Amino acid sequence: MERYFQEDIERAPLDKIRAIQNEKLVRQVQHVWDNVPYYREKMQALNLTPEDIKSVDDLHKLPFLSKTDLKNCYPYGLLAVPLKDCVRIHSTSGTTGKRVVAFYTQADLDIWEDCCARAIVAAGGTNEDVCQVSYGYGLFTGGAGLDGGSHKVGCLTVPTSSGNTERQIMFIMDLQATILCCTPSYAAYLGEAMREMGYKPEDIPLKAGIFGAEAWSEEMRRDIEKVLGIKAYDIYGLTEISGPGVAFECSEQRGMHINEDHFIAEIIDPDTGEVLPEGTQGELVFTSLDKKAFPLLRYRTRDICTLTREQCSCGRTHIRMSKPRGRSDDMLIIRGVNVFPSQIETVLLNNGYAANYQIVVDRVNNTDTFDIKVEMTPDMFTDNVGEIQSRKKVLEDGLKSMLGIKAKVSLVAPKTIARSEGKAVRVVDKRKI
Repeated sequence: MERYFQEDIERAPLDKIRAIQNEKLVRQVQHVWDNVPYYREKMQALNLTPEDIKSVDDLHKLPFLSKTDLKNCYPYGLLAVPLKDCVRIHSTSGTTGKRVVAFYTQADLDIWEDCCARAIVAAGGTNEDVCQVSYGYGLFTGGAGLDGGSHKVGCLTVPTSSGNTERQIMFIMDLQATILCCTPSYAAYLGEAMREMGYKPEDIPLKAGIFGAEAWSEEMRRDIEKVLGIKAYDIYGLTEISGPGVAFECSEQRGMHINEDHFIAEIIDPDTGEVLPEGTQGELVFTSLDKKAFPLLRYRTRDICTLTREQCSCGRTHIRMSKPRGRSDDMLIIRGVNVFPSQIETVLLNNGYAANYQIVVDRVNNTDTFDIKVEMTPDMFTDNVGEIQSRKKVLEDGLKSMLGIKAKVSLVAPKTIARSEGKAVRVVDKRKI
């Protein structure tokens, strides 16, 4: 039997969903116009006023926001309420050393946690479950979002955060955890570790997993399900909009339902910005309808996917998005962390290197590997092993500070990275995802 956290809205007919969106959009545009000078100026440049936006049908008239706008407005330029009304921030990496910082009022947090609670219930969660949250806590949204959602459902919440695999397994077994929330690669790693410890799927109390923050294939899903003896559910979100729970899978697992009473989704042509019809592949754009502290209108996610309103057997009526099938920019997601080549270039240039490098990403034993080949300049080229090791450490430390994850650096001789039409091939992604 399918369960729902907020059945009336999750199963609402389309005309009711549209009426909610129309009312909230008009109110949100006025809120942003009144309180965010940066966005008001973008609207004025298009000769728009709030009175021009009467319903979702007018959404296409509004200007887009992108990560560049967030960078330009860092830290407070898109804040739409007094700072005293904000109770938390979360952050993700940007294209430079500056972070993307998102603000939340208490009402924003309550809505976000409701969205995560919907995802947990869709995965079979109830107040009788033990939910182990093994996403990272802190600035990352994963831990906090699923933790709050778990509380809303009434689960016994185990806030293990990420890492310390031995302790994770101890709590899964001793506390009889039934729901696991983490990145898919970490779920796969936990499964392998438990198998090596002699646990069989039938020994493991888990029944479901809610996995997100990085790309993963259907093959990886089946492997995780087999080794842990669970059903694995996908979840989608981004810090700029709220965090995980913007969309989630139901038992049918044919796309993720977008919480349309809180977010409007569009698909656009990434080159022209033209809104594309349902079922057409393009770039996903989100408008947050309720967020008061950091309300982004028409935010370009750069994720490529499709949308469908095809009837779902779970009974939910909200539109579904496919798994993202790539990016319209150069961002990589490695171990759940956003990585831009421009960040790597910044570290190299700050340390006296030319921007001749190659990123090689692979997935070994369900864990991402992250290697960077860096060309030395002719004047720094040496066969002194000690000096090379010292230079590598400086770069690895600088990259860890910039990116938040560790990369393995290899220093190579000048002009040894293959060029194509005069340009280095910057990224080699060998992952089959």
